[in-house]
Amino acid sequence: MTRQMTRLMSRRGIAASAAACALMIGALTAPAGAQIALEAEMSARATAADLAPTPTVDGPWMNTKLSPDERARLLESQLTLDERIGMLHGIMAIPYKIDGLPPGVVWSAGYIPGVPRLGIPALRETDASLGVATPHRLRPDGATGLPSGLAIASTFSPEAAYKGGAMVGDEARAKGFNVLLGGGSNLTREPRNGRNFEYLGEDPLLAGTLAGQAIRGTQDQHIVATVKHFALNSQESSRRAVNAVIGEAPLRESDLLAFQLAIEAGQPASVMCSYNRVNGPWACDNDFLLNKVLKGDWAYPGWVMSDWGATPALSAAMNGLDQQSGEQIDEDVFFDKPLKAAVAAGRIPEARVSDMVRRILRSLFAVGVFDHKEAAGPIDFDAHAALTRLVAEEGIVLLKNKGDVLPLVTKGKRIAIIGGLADAGVLSGGGSSQVLAADGPNHDYKNGAFIHIGGTGELAHISDAVYQPDAPLAAIEAKVGKDNVIFADGRYASESAAAAKEADVAIVFATQWNIEGQDVPDLSLPQGQDAVIAAVAAANPNTIVVLETGGPVAMPWLDQVAGVVEAWYPGTRGGQAIANILFGDANPSGHLPITFPRDLAQTPSPVLAGFYNRDRKQQFDAHFPEGSDVGYRWYAAKGLSPLFPFGYGLSYTTFSQGGLKATPGGKDGEAMKISFTIANTGKRAGADVGQVYLVAGPQGNRTRLLGFGRVDLKPGEKKTVTVGVDPRLLADFDTQAHAWKVAAGSYTVALGSDALTLGEKQTVTLKAQKLKP
Repeated sequence: MTRQMTRLMSRRGIAASAAACALMIGALTAPAGAQIALEAEMSARATAADLAPTPTVDGPWMNTKLSPDERARLLESQLTLDERIGMLHGIMAIPYKIDGLPPGVVWSAGYIPGVPRLGIPALRETDASLGVATPHRLRPDGATGLPSGLAIASTFSPEAAYKGGAMVGDEARAKGFNVLLGGGSNLTREPRNGRNFEYLGEDPLLAGTLAGQAIRGTQDQHIVATVKHFALNSQESSRRAVNAVIGEAPLRESDLLAFQLAIEAGQPASVMCSYNRVNGPWACDNDFLLNKVLKGDWAYPGWVMSDWGATPALSAAMNGLDQQSGEQIDEDVFFDKPLKAAVAAGRIPEARVSDMVRRILRSLFAVGVFDHKEAAGPIDFDAHAALTRLVAEEGIVLLKNKGDVLPLVTKGKRIAIIGGLADAGVLSGGGSSQVLAADGPNHDYKNGAFIHIGGTGELAHISDAVYQPDAPLAAIEAKVGKDNVIFADGRYASESAAAAKEADVAIVFATQWNIEGQDVPDLSLPQGQDAVIAAVAAANPNTIVVLETGGPVAMPWLDQVAGVVEAWYPGTRGGQAIANILFGDANPSGHLPITFPRDLAQTPSPVLAGFYNRDRKQQFDAHFPEGSDVGYRWYAAKGLSPLFPFGYGLSYTTFSQGGLKATPGGKDGEAMKISFTIANTGKRAGADVGQVYLVAGPQGNRTRLLGFGRVDLKPGEKKTVTVGVDPRLLADFDTQAHAWKVAAGSYTVALGSDALTLGEKQTVTLKAQKLKP
């Protein structure tokens, strides 16, 4: 640890808001000194890229002219029962309740042995929602960290999502992994959810579209991608005890629709089921979710893996689960000896075991794992870092810009930089998705920091708050010169206000750290940051707040400040991206993928069920009064005015949207074809996102996003955007008919820059339509 890091850690902590993280890991501790021994062992291990490739066996299943299903059938028929069962369960490959790893295998999220005699590779799994994660700092390598899922969603750019998925897939493959555990597609029902930063917002069309493109990007690198956490993992508090209670129709019209769209677009090799229960049964032992919906209605051909430690019983094998993951966390390795005994006793048909294995093999063939065993090239970290900077710039959302306080000028102004560890780096979210930069904590930061919150042993590092080493302070100093910058760490409001008084402009960096396994208690900024912002704003009218948060926050100081920028967790080059936005080298173009409520009283569930429940056996129900009206749909239905609506985002230029045209029908079963024009009426190049909403139909007034289009425009330039409307976005799910139904009648659509700011409208008459589930 560097003296810089020691200074930062002693100077400022995050423990006040995150001390409860210790509860996540209290049952998973190790003897004192174990970490030192592990680090010594780690240094002697091979890296994943050093693993010898699985030998190719020349069997008929290697005929690439055959379909993945045919190849899987041929290969599976050659396996013994023991070999089949060996492919259906695997360890969490960290030093917890295991004796060690096979030679050459590295610490990682998971490992499942292959069958070398038939050329079946081992499954080497890595967490990689936002980059190749290094579990609990047990490997000496770093990776490129993407901006958070909410930042990616704020781009409204399928291209950005694809490129991000491809980047992570490229790095995973170069490190020797072949299964990437990403693809979070849970909708943001609960604004306090500690894992919202991994996900893609509150709308099923936006989340499903972007998740599908990220999956495509990953699998184009011949890496297995997952989509997760299926389904309704809408809170982290007591996630192993909560039973999500919701009707079938609202579930299909919201959360399941996001997954359905992601699966259709991305064709992920695997689906990961979640920890929680859904209407009674555990999600990983849920016949309705896994057999009836996923494999039945959607005809999903891939395999279902459990989340780590989420296999509740052997019955899951018959209820749709194909693979037990993180087996040492479960009460038993159900898919090993108990499964073999059940087959021998006739309680589970051997044909079901064959189906489980074929699904895995089918996916490996479809993605190209068998056919692309050549060594991956070296990682181009510079190019990847540049991509993360671009995505961060496109995802940063300008929320307020009073008097055009932004962009800032680089000369003749003194700038106060206050708080947020802005001298160290940019915040990232915690948990299994945590990415350590290539020059991060294991490589002795020159900048950056990791701050330990609680717990001991190998898994304690899951509760480290990590600041990626791209400091906004340094990036700003590079633009204006160090002599023009005053820095205050933001611990004390009086000290911060004094620094603001000496400057022409004050920029307050405010952070909210979120982590898997724990929700935040409310929407306030922790550690008294709201009071610091208010004090700074009182001292300097040109105060700008830069938020680095994992979700929406309340802003009691909003009327007092001149500017607000939501930077989310901006990734490996986040400091540079923020500076480029502040000084106009990049024009902000992000739009909110979630609603920012004024307070919790506006939300469907002001009291978070199970927040204080610490007993996994003390199960409880979580109800969803919003039903399918998630996020902006709820606010529209209730006539509520949030702090900032879904889709909102400002720019340094101006745009006009118009020319709305909507016609019935279209190709590939589309219900409507909609086009509109966006023009840049300002003096700067910029990007805008046109959004088309359903606002009324035969069922009454309702608000649903039907399509969107992001366009880059030079001053005076205009472009036409055309979108096709999926009929399911207009339909209701009829549980009696077991089908989607579009009612005959008139549908009114509106063009808008966000869910509340709607312009031109047009009404289209549609015929009745019935669609398969």
